[in-house]
Amino acid sequence: MKVNGTPYRSLWWDAEKDALQIIDQRWLPHDFRTQSVETLQDFADAIVQMRVRGAPLIGATAAYGMALAMRLDPTDAHMKTVWDFLHNTRPTAINLRWALNRCQAALLPVPEADRASAALALAHEIADEDVEINRQIGLNGLQLIQDIAAKKPDGEPVRLLTHCNAGWIATVDWGTATSPMYHAHDAGIALHVWVDETRPRNQGALTSWELGSHGIAHTYITDNAGGHLMQHGQVDLVITGTDRTTRRGDVCNKIGTYLKALAAHDNGVPFYVALPSPTIDWTVSDGIAEIPIEDRGSREITHIMGRNDMGEISEVQVTPDGTTGGNPAFDVTPNRLVTGLITERGICDASEDALTALFPDLCG
Repeated sequence: MKVNGTPYRSLWWDAEKDALQIIDQRWLPHDFRTQSVETLQDFADAIVQMRVRGAPLIGATAAYGMALAMRLDPTDAHMKTVWDFLHNTRPTAINLRWALNRCQAALLPVPEADRASAALALAHEIADEDVEINRQIGLNGLQLIQDIAAKKPDGEPVRLLTHCNAGWIATVDWGTATSPMYHAHDAGIALHVWVDETRPRNQGALTSWELGSHGIAHTYITDNAGGHLMQHGQVDLVITGTDRTTRRGDVCNKIGTYLKALAAHDNGVPFYVALPSPTIDWTVSDGIAEIPIEDRGSREITHIMGRNDMGEISEVQVTPDGTTGGNPAFDVTPNRLVTGLITERGICDASEDALTALFPDLCG
């Protein structure tokens, strides 16, 4: 995607610096900053501090972290140490573990002298695969939007609602939930996107920044407004992303997704989840019982960062002194509330049978 007319991925390899470059997303949407990630601690900090965020992007970042690790020390022992070090950064998004496991499985048979180059090549491969997976999700999701558009009076937009940011800056490129929106817009379909603010980190502002850069009409709304809009027929389709989806189709995503699914179910609004296959956790069935939910720091609740009238980016406290903020970062939407899963191989029901039929090579 483009930023001020310049094409970017969310991360890229700088051959001259011989280091990974990332967009430091802590400053978006107010300031566009990039950062060179040069040490293993840099990689861990980038993930923990949400300089990079979104399950697919975290996985790709971890793959490049393993590439750096193999450059520093290509032994089996060091690989295991770094696997643990990076895996412990964030517990919920399954792509982190998926990428580290893939790196470990691919690199263990490789002679130590060749591991550094092999690991970097694998990281590039994982990043490129993510781009293509998300592009295909967009093409498959486009069909849903086209079907709705075909029933609309001329000029009336398809009204979508999304929660959090499942856009290109949450992946390597294209995004998951936003990819169908980009494809539909580029195909000339009129859209209007309701963008949830997604407290506490207000990732909806990142979605607004993305959509605005692409010329897609949108409105930024409070997290509590979606149900009201659905009651009044102003939402045709909900599309969210996911940080981990179980083999039976339970969806773990940013806190508040479950409430959107309940509202959609109550109002007969289709609720779809854009699901790249690396985000499926085939080892887990019951998402509510089995998926660990990250509990982030209180300060994300009690303080908020923004830009004041002077153009300065600053943080302000929004709670009384001494108030403690509770901050579960994700919730789980049971599969019964999910209309369908948009994957790179097609759209399927949120069920074990449907996912297994679509991914017979992965489900084992």
